[in-house]
Amino acid sequence: MNAIAPISYLDTLNPAQRRAVIHGVGTIASSPLLVIAGAGSGKTNTLAHRVAHLMVSGADPRRILLMTFSRRAASEMAKRVERIARKVRRFIPPRARSGSRSSS
Repeated sequence: MNAIAPISYLDTLNPAQRRAVIHGVGTIASSPLLVIAGAGSGKTNTLAHRVAHLMVSGADPRRILLMTFSRRAASEMAKRVERIARKVRRFIPPRARSGSRSSS
């Protein structure tokens, strides 16, 4: 993770969600992660925070793939990712920022 970036944007997550968000970031070979949770448990929020965390850690957003089961869910996911990314934008390395859709 970027050494100067605070992780305060993760403060709203519970411990299990936070573990999913930071899983494998900063390691050479990360292992797959499967998240299984019931309705209303915060899966979409967790995934949106994961994308923002990957971007803060230097990942190129053009190389991140999120898949959902409907256009409505995809739209909601994109909105959440953009909202969180705007909050942490100053910590996103310029290389990763160039591919983001947010326009702030």
